[in-house]
Amino acid sequence: REAKQKQDDHLSMAIKILMNSFYGVMGSPGCRFYHPDLPTAITRTGQWLLLQSRAELEKRGFEVLYGDTDSLFIALRAADLADPFQAGELLAASMNAFWSERIRNEYGSPSYLELEFEKYYRRFFLPPARGGGSAKKRYAGELMYPDGHTEIQFAGMEVVRSDWTALAKDFQRELYRLVFAGLPVEEWIKSFVQALKDGQYNEKLIYRKRLRKDVKEYVKNVPQHVRAAKLLDRPVREVRYLMTHDGPIPVQLNPANIDYEYYIEHQLKPIADTVLGALNTGFDEITKPTQLNLF
Repeated sequence: REAKQKQDDHLSMAIKILMNSFYGVMGSPGCRFYHPDLPTAITRTGQWLLLQSRAELEKRGFEVLYGDTDSLFIALRAADLADPFQAGELLAASMNAFWSERIRNEYGSPSYLELEFEKYYRRFFLPPARGGGSAKKRYAGELMYPDGHTEIQFAGMEVVRSDWTALAKDFQRELYRLVFAGLPVEEWIKSFVQALKDGQYNEKLIYRKRLRKDVKEYVKNVPQHVRAAKLLDRPVREVRYLMTHDGPIPVQLNPANIDYEYYIEHQLKPIADTVLGALNTGFDEITKPTQLNLF
C-alpha cells in the first residue's frame, strides 16, 4: 500500500513478485512452510472473494462485465458517469467496508482485504470466445485519465503478442481507435487492404519466431518458421521470414512474390471480424463486393 501511495511502481512490482512467490514455495515440498492444502486454499479463497464481491455488486444494481484472477470490471450506472473517478473510489471504499463488517461478523477477525479502484475505461470491448461467452484475459478499452486524455489499451490480443506482424498490430490499433470514436471503418479497411496489395506495407510483413530446438529435430508437422530456418546456411536462434507464394522465406534471402492474400486472410481478417461482429458486419462483407442477382 505504501509503495502505491508513493507511486513507486518498481517497489510495488517487487513486493507483488515476492508475495506471489509465497504461493509457489508453500506448495513446494522443499519449503519449511510447505503444506499441500495451502496453494489450493489460496486459489479457492481468491475465487470465493471474487464471486462474493460480484454477488454484492449485482445486489446493489451494478453490472459485472468480467472477472479476472484478482479484479472485477464493472459497468458504472448512468448517474455515476458525471465523475467516474469519484464513483470508482467511493465504490471501492464501500466494498471494503462491506468486507470489513462481514469478516468481523462471520469470522471474528479484522479484515486485511483491500479493494481499490484502479482505472476507468470510457469504452470497453470483450471479444467473444469460441463456443460463446467472453474470452479470458482478452479485452480492449479506451482508458481515460483524470486529466481527460485517453489511450487505447489491449490485453491478451494480437497487438500485444509477439507472434503477430507489425502489419496486424498497426491495423488493430487504428481499427479500434475508429470503433471507439464511433467513426466509420468500411472505407478505411478497404484502403488499408489496397495499400497492402500495392506493397506499401512490405516492411511490416515480417514474422519473427524463436527456435526452441535444432531444426533437424523437427520431423513431423514442421512449423512455418522452421521451414524458413531450414533454408538458411547457418543456425539461428530467431528466424525472420515473409510468407510468399513459394511458402515461408527468410528475409536474408530477399524474398519476392509476397503472398498478400495470405496476410489478408491470416493477419487482417481475424482481427477485423472480432470487433466487426459487434457492428453487425464482417471483413468479407466489406472487402469482397457481392454481385447483384439480375434475375
